[in-house]
Amino acid sequence: MKQVWYARKWVLILLHTAAWMIVFSLPYLLTSHYNDNLHKAPDKDANGFFYLNTLTNFLLVGLFYLNAYVLMPRFILRKKYLAYIVLLIAIFLGIMAIHGILFHNLIKNYPFIFILSVRFNLPTILLTVAVSIIYQLIGDKIKSDKLATEQQEENLKTELSFLRSQISPHFMFNVLNNIVALARTRSEQLEPTVIKLSSLMRYMLYETKEQKATLKNEIEYLQSYIDLQTQRFEDSVRVNVTIDTPNDQQSIEPMLLIPFVENAFKHGIGLIEDPEIDIKLRTENNMLYFYVRNKYNGSNGETRDSIAGIGLVNVKRRLNLLYGKDQSLLISEEKNWFTISLQLKLH
Repeated sequence: MKQVWYARKWVLILLHTAAWMIVFSLPYLLTSHYNDNLHKAPDKDANGFFYLNTLTNFLLVGLFYLNAYVLMPRFILRKKYLAYIVLLIAIFLGIMAIHGILFHNLIKNYPFIFILSVRFNLPTILLTVAVSIIYQLIGDKIKSDKLATEQQEENLKTELSFLRSQISPHFMFNVLNNIVALARTRSEQLEPTVIKLSSLMRYMLYETKEQKATLKNEIEYLQSYIDLQTQRFEDSVRVNVTIDTPNDQQSIEPMLLIPFVENAFKHGIGLIEDPEIDIKLRTENNMLYFYVRNKYNGSNGETRDSIAGIGLVNVKRRLNLLYGKDQSLLISEEKNWFTISLQLKLH
């Protein structure tokens, strides 16, 4: 899965660096007391103020990560707000105590005034805690979104595999019926039909394991199925096929088109006067245009659901899952003609 930009390592390093630069420079921006003392202080005390500030900043860094990775998971996420506040106050007093000890050891010509030190350090400490909270909340949101996306993709793969597995046995059942019919009539087409079936099975066993297949291979598979059905019904049904040669680089979900043709042969023959099936396929500007229509017997009370069958229900679901708004499927029935028109953006 592609990593989002704000979760990349270099982005996190830049964000951390920028945050600490703001935190460390904030005292100089908010008050002139430090600058005044620094200019008036002897050289030794000037260095002492520098070391004091640097060491205090390291305490702030520790507070930042302590709050993000220890305090928030144990208190905020468990809604122990009072304990969290009390612990923060205790940590703040501990930081001030350490700051006072450092002050006494590094600064010789100035007295340590606790109230003044609190006023100087409190804004920085509060900002450190606030940034730490925001940082942890954003991190938790990123992890939550990533986990949800991974679960959604896994569910999608499982559902697509299930839908595809429902199509394959249904298709094989019809093809085997074709071979049985040819065997009974001792047709000379039996051997080439078995060979063609072998190539179809090879495609189903190997190509359909991949998420995508070339459109050219998918059309060859589709054409082979049409040939097998045409051999079976011979002159009892008129089949008009117009398929343009596609670009070899274009890809499509395996076995996505076959249910439309399979449905046409299933419901477009039988007790129908002058049965006819029309199949058209062309590509233009990375768009696939697929058109299938067949006559059906409306007098026997067939409904749209029974005409469409389980194959089309599955393919509708697959189209929605895989292509979303990049596809348009129109199904209509008019004057005993059942028509399917698919427009699909190819990859």
